Amino acid sequence: MAKQYPQLEAQHIDFIQQQPLFFIGTATADSRVNVSPKGLDSLRIISPERILWLNLTGSGNESAAHVALNSRMTLMFCAFTGNPVILRVYGQASVVHPYDEAWSELRANFPPYPGARQIFDLVVELVQTSCGFGVPFLEPAGDRPTLNTWAEAKGTAGIEAYWRSKNQLTIDGIPTHILPPA
Repeated sequence: MAKQYPQLEAQHIDFIQQQPLFFIGTATADSRVNVSPKGLDSLRIISPERILWLNLTGSGNESAAHVALNSRMTLMFCAFTGNPVILRVYGQASVVHPYDEAWSELRANFPPYPGARQIFDLVVELVQTSCGFGVPFLEPAGDRPTLNTWAEAKGTAGIEAYWRSKNQLTIDGIPTHILPPA
């Protein structure tokens, strides 16, 4: 049976901190819905009402564009070991880019991953737990080193060139604002 909460409770925070994987869901009023898996050490619970997650360079950049037009975001966590639980966090997010004033302060919450492109600041509006009876048991084998290795090899200039060629528009043609305004 699903249960709803106005904010994260201690047991939710403990559960989230144990998960090696989470999912982000965003959409504008008329775009495709984007659901992205996220891992590494890229999520911070600041308070029961606030979560930060660091977005690293990838093949798409849907979430940043969606949040710029429609701030709603959903985070989903699934138990792949232990008790079957699905936890969703619904809220309103803002996106902070490296050229924004708040970047340095928020970036200090995370490891120095190469290719960091945005931080999402989520204000929690609703937390919902439900059974995870249909979620399979999976044992995590560890983080993949591929993304960090790729970003390190590209270097700062290479990452910016990648953003310029691959990350400025969503698949629906919505601007992501990844580069500073001219």
